[in-house]
Amino acid sequence: QRPGAAEQALVPEPPARTGDEVLAALDALVGLEGVKREVRTLIDLISVGRRREKAGLKAPSPRRHLVFTGSPGTGKTTVARLYGEILASLGVLERGHLVEVSRVDLVGEHIGSTAIRTQEAFDRARGGVLFIDEAYALAPEDAGRDFGREAIDTLVKLMEDHREAVVVIVAGYTAEMERFLASNPGVASRFSRTITFGDYTSAELLRIVEAQAAEHEYRLGEDTGEALLKFFTAMPKGPAFGNGRAARQTFEAMIERHAVRLAHVDEPTHEELLLLYPEDLPELP
Repeated sequence: QRPGAAEQALVPEPPARTGDEVLAALDALVGLEGVKREVRTLIDLISVGRRREKAGLKAPSPRRHLVFTGSPGTGKTTVARLYGEILASLGVLERGHLVEVSRVDLVGEHIGSTAIRTQEAFDRARGGVLFIDEAYALAPEDAGRDFGREAIDTLVKLMEDHREAVVVIVAGYTAEMERFLASNPGVASRFSRTITFGDYTSAELLRIVEAQAAEHEYRLGEDTGEALLKFFTAMPKGPAFGNGRAARQTFEAMIERHAVRLAHVDEPTHEELLLLYPEDLPELP
């Protein structure tokens, strides 16, 4: 039985983090040094602009909408969520929550339904961030009578009419996002800058596994770090490579193999329950 509205109202919202706490979470992300610099520059510009306004001076009015380009699994959604929290802590956004959508959420099957869906997604994001993943799918190369264009046109108008209410971030592969930005004369002008998320290095993927292990109370045994580094170096890095997702999947596979290895040990020691060894690594995909 679903809880009623009164019961739902009793569930407290998690307390909002301070700006410093969110920036610390941003800094704690593995890699992404260029991304962190770009985000901090934006935050500094907004913060100092607020101070100039209080001092009776003209403040720069940077467009807060962003384009995130890069491969899957490079932290784009995570950074978008943190960006919204930071803007809320500065008082730029009312809530700072993230609403993540893709083409299937915005594009309808009938004339007029796409504008309605896009409006609804925009309304859910009021006071926060609307994150459109794989936004280039709204502007396919062989568009024809595709309704994706209607979603883009609706979005451009909403961004202009309600420029203070929602921050829009569009994300996707670098080359494909260039096509998206060229799809409508008003699109490129709505976004202040493009932030590129590079692929993770093998050493950074190792750091992600180490962080996952620490979070779940595992440790890497002797030689496991070196084995993981060789594993990630040899891993194919084609278009389907998942970056941080690949590191997390590798860790999950390791704890499964660790469990299979220890399941038939009568009384494993504390150390055996804790340590992951090179033999726990999965086969390369």
